[in-house]
Amino acid sequence: MADSGSNPTPSPPPPPADTAPPPQQLDLPTALAAEPEPEPEPKPKPPVTDNKEPDNTCEEDVVVVEEKEKEEEKEERKIPQSLESFKEESNRVCDLSESERKSVEELKEMLREELKAEGEVSIWGVPLLKDERTDVILLKFLRAREFRVKDALFMIKNTLRWRKDFNMDALLDEDLGDDLDKVVFMHGHSRQEHPVCYNVYGEFQNKDLYRKAFSTEQARTNFLRWRIQFLERSIRKLDFSPGGINTIFQVNDLKNSPGPAKRELRLATKQALQLLQDNYPEFVAKQVFINVPWWYLAFYTMLNPFLTQRTKSKFVFAGPSKSPDTLFKYISPEQVPIQYGGLSVDFCDCNPDFSVSDPVTEIPIKPTTKQTVEIAIYEKCIIVWELRVVGWEVSYGAEFKPDATDGYTVIIQKAAKMSPTDEPVVSNSFKVGELGKLLLTVDNPTTKKKRLLYRFKIKPYSD
Repeated sequence: MADSGSNPTPSPPPPPADTAPPPQQLDLPTALAAEPEPEPEPKPKPPVTDNKEPDNTCEEDVVVVEEKEKEEEKEERKIPQSLESFKEESNRVCDLSESERKSVEELKEMLREELKAEGEVSIWGVPLLKDERTDVILLKFLRAREFRVKDALFMIKNTLRWRKDFNMDALLDEDLGDDLDKVVFMHGHSRQEHPVCYNVYGEFQNKDLYRKAFSTEQARTNFLRWRIQFLERSIRKLDFSPGGINTIFQVNDLKNSPGPAKRELRLATKQALQLLQDNYPEFVAKQVFINVPWWYLAFYTMLNPFLTQRTKSKFVFAGPSKSPDTLFKYISPEQVPIQYGGLSVDFCDCNPDFSVSDPVTEIPIKPTTKQTVEIAIYEKCIIVWELRVVGWEVSYGAEFKPDATDGYTVIIQKAAKMSPTDEPVVSNSFKVGELGKLLLTVDNPTTKKKRLLYRFKIKPYSD
């Protein structure tokens, strides 16, 4: 799973065997699995929310929570701080500076001369020198070498040679099993429409999986082949046309990561890092590290001298308590998997009412306050909704209040305390036979700010 520029505990890469200049960046490209999304259904009038102070707060509970928060803040301070955020450059030739356009044309001519005797040559499913997609690919190599044309040409030639030696076309069709499907997977898109890849290092706590992937040199070779195959299949789904999305948003989950003591993992990381940095330039839009443990500081410090400012500007770090909010900054909650704080369920029919096309409303809940979401209903219908507060530690209740003065309030769900061990998402529905309001109430008695996520949908009324 190690990739250039995004592996959490890589060893410093050795110098390339050739005499080429040292690589200018470390980037980890990965996979893409984008499916067409259905059109969202019409939504009723936006709900009204109301913040209310609770009647009382348990002083003893507050003291315990405050002590826990102090410990969490202490650990968070050890986590590396993100630098100024990286902003992707345009891959349209018309947006380049005059010198950059000149470099693209110069590299194109030099490559055409090099490939005269080769016939048609393709990379990542794109025939080189056939259409404008070539410009986008050449820009990746030029930016990796800071627009030094000869260095970029050297890198392309080495990459084409390596792909031929690696027998890339045959690798794409091989069946390498599904043992590692939970280690690296694609899920949803970022707010900027980049496909999102999740790298889950904690899966290697499984001793059988770890042994199968890294215990011998042959096992590490097989792991590397699987990783490259996953990457290649993913890249071929990207859009290399000018203005298209051809980079990937990386999420690296370090929860329960094996850490630096695993020699076999370090060897595999080192090998993968070298291959990826040399042959897959500029495929990462952002590198977000979540659930970062305290020990990661030492290894980031060790890696830091080997990273350029450009690469480091793509990094974002978050400890366990800040991981969900950090993800929501870049990925909307309906696109974030449930296990990471969102509402997205993938590859199953366990959530037939909602999909990633149904937007989620986010509401902050201040410490020791009560939040009520009021959804006005203007016709007979069936209303379905789902709701969560990451980490819970709140009380939640739902009721329907009719508009008629002689109507009776219906308690749909009696207010009850929700703990971190409860189901992460509450789903419910209610058949509405008269006009009124659905009230969803969340009471936060803690001294921590919480985030309420919810969405709802109106279905036709049926007897």
